[in-house]
Amino acid sequence: MILVAGPYRSGTGDDPALIAADHRTIQQACLELFQAGHLAVNGEDLALPLAELAGSRQVGDAAFDEVFHPMGRRLVARCDGVLRLPGASAGSDEMAELARARGIPVWTSTADVPPAR
Repeated sequence: MILVAGPYRSGTGDDPALIAADHRTIQQACLELFQAGHLAVNGEDLALPLAELAGSRQVGDAAFDEVFHPMGRRLVARCDGVLRLPGASAGSDEMAELARARGIPVWTSTADVPPAR
């Protein structure tokens, strides 16, 4: 299981169209890994519905913050590796550092991820 971590809000000024484009990039990487035989996950697809249920009305509000990065931290604790997509992102940097601290690989390109077993 590979966590895909990349910019989501960074540099968007919280513009919904820019955030959606970042989210799509993350999802595209998940698809590429899936097609290569891996189980790819991203925190956004799991956290966003929960944040909404928790009462989030906009990116960065208290309910969003309660769920968003904690979801990534919990995922990285269970993953076999992290794909860190390019671009500035403090949250993605944190996920990569947590992975390294666990001794699991961090890749920066889908091409670098070894074939699924």
